[in-house]
Amino acid sequence: MKLAILIVTAISLGLSCTAPAMNYDTLAAKGYRWVAIHGPYASTTEHGVQRITDHRGGLTESQILEDEQAFYLIPGKIVQIIKEDRATGMSQVQMGGFTTFLWTYSRFLSKRPIRDIYGVIETPENSALVPNPRIGIKPNLDSESTASTRKNGNE
Repeated sequence: MKLAILIVTAISLGLSCTAPAMNYDTLAAKGYRWVAIHGPYASTTEHGVQRITDHRGGLTESQILEDEQAFYLIPGKIVQIIKEDRATGMSQVQMGGFTTFLWTYSRFLSKRPIRDIYGVIETPENSALVPNPRIGIKPNLDSESTASTRKNGNE
């Protein structure tokens, strides 16, 4: 009996360890990346990213944030690539919680999952990242995500 439990446990642990790796590879194939750098390395324009990363001498971080419309990247944060400019090595990305697209260098993004500061690997489902329909990713709609509304139509 103990041997049967041990075998079932070993098999279930083996399956649970391989499943997430395939899921992350699938996410990477769909254009998702994990941020691998910390700092103000994203901007609303390609030119802004170049200025942020190339001309930091003498400017304080607050001046960079104000003048260049810089945004902080935090390691482990998941983003979805909208457009890649291979000539400049930059990617336009969508980040959870942002309505505007941001530009950053592709080298700051990883296809391999990176744990955030809490030790969690972000996925589109747990990061408030709404899939972009132009990329062809369909949201996972289950019965729990279609919450009922009140009679007057308000949530």
